Amino acid sequence: MREKRRRLREALPFLGAIVLVGAMAWLLWEYVPRREVRYGLLGICAGLFLLAAWWRAWVRRQVADFADSLCDILDSLIAGEPDRWPQIYEDSLTAKVQGKLLQFYDIAREARRESQRDKQTIQELVSDISHQVKTPMANIRMFAGILKEHDLPEEKRQQFLETMEGQIGKLDFLMQSLIKMSRLETGTFVLKPEEASLADTIARAISLVWAGAEKKEIALETECGSDVAVRHDPRWTAEAIGNILDNAVKYTPRGGSITVRVRPWQIYTRIDIEDTGMGIAPDHYHDIFKRFYRAQEASGQDGVGLGLYLAQEIIRQEMGYITVKSEQGKGSVFSVFLPS
Repeated sequence: MREKRRRLREALPFLGAIVLVGAMAWLLWEYVPRREVRYGLLGICAGLFLLAAWWRAWVRRQVADFADSLCDILDSLIAGEPDRWPQIYEDSLTAKVQGKLLQFYDIAREARRESQRDKQTIQELVSDISHQVKTPMANIRMFAGILKEHDLPEEKRQQFLETMEGQIGKLDFLMQSLIKMSRLETGTFVLKPEEASLADTIARAISLVWAGAEKKEIALETECGSDVAVRHDPRWTAEAIGNILDNAVKYTPRGGSITVRVRPWQIYTRIDIEDTGMGIAPDHYHDIFKRFYRAQEASGQDGVGLGLYLAQEIIRQEMGYITVKSEQGKGSVFSVFLPS
């Protein structure tokens, strides 16, 4: 029934044209006296009728071709093969619609790829977290079991408790680092840049590693004028520089030295953090800034491989960047560039 109604609606204009032409022919036949004129006008009416029929058929053909071309384009896009349908380079309605569809397809494809990348990043992050948490949790569980099931001497018991405390501290450090990393990657934290003294920020960063450096008898030196001021977030910048300093303290042998130098330039202010540590192979310059990356020679030191990653992300948020230059066995220089 619905199909019959649709066909009737489509036929109504054509039927109306037939009725109109028929009425005109009847009027001409009845009221035009001369036969030559009558046949001439009837011929004109017949010609108009044929022209209307041809025009209707041509329009229907154009609409059908347009619909078929759109269906072909949509089929190719659904199949993920946009190149299967050749692009039309002409000023036509089909070309315009095809261009918009291809533009929409490109946007949707990029959004799908971005979603896939985000999904992969989350999967990698969950895997990394699981791997990093597994070791301290296993150690805590093991020591707790020993303390619970065995009657140990007080000295041994105290030793196990201190070890457990160290593992808990490592787990807490990992959780704090992961929270910071999550906030950086999701953009949920807001930097609050202000024109502030760089000497104060560096002093704040050094205070984070002072105890560790003193324990290893590492000399800490700074070369920064008190009048040097740049626009930055003192808290987060101190966190970034502190992470670099923490790595320097970890991988610098006892009795070594770490020097922080500040060089104001026209476009950037450069902060060099130079140590006399084990150094880094040139092949690993980019790797050390990756999440959870730890070189094989550094596996004996405490850490989870997030310090430099966080430092780089923080400095990037401040429109700066970090470079490294190192020589194995002699030390490294990390250079932090902040916009002046």
